[in-house]
Amino acid sequence: MKAESSRFAVLVAQLARKSLLWWFGVLVWAVVLWVLSANSSLHSGPSFPLKDKILHCIYFCGGASCLLIALFGKVTPVPAWRALLLRSLPFTAIVGALDEFHQTFTPGRSGNDPWDWLADMTGGVLAAWIVARLLIKVGQYSRHS
Repeated sequence: MKAESSRFAVLVAQLARKSLLWWFGVLVWAVVLWVLSANSSLHSGPSFPLKDKILHCIYFCGGASCLLIALFGKVTPVPAWRALLLRSLPFTAIVGALDEFHQTFTPGRSGNDPWDWLADMTGGVLAAWIVARLLIKVGQYSRHS
């Protein structure tokens, strides 16, 4: 079991250092976000309470995760709370606000929804937590400030 954990840690550390792959992920994420925001009618399966907010959170978590990992090899590793405050949260706040503004020009979409924006930023917080925990686990990140 210990050997498998060690191999997993090595694999994660190697993937984290492939920043071009993660920047490509950020680019694809942004293009898909633009296309989705420009679409007047989105059908995404069955309905449930807070579905829209959960989808916003998950989507922005994915984009922020790609960004954080893309930045991993290029900046000095910092404690998890700094990754949250200095990278992920501003990224999701700015892109989320621009996305909400973009939706105001799409027929059938309302845009400028502060709750969607909050869900976007929550995704950024979640991404920072997940990526930091993953990098702490593989010994690439500091647990403390």
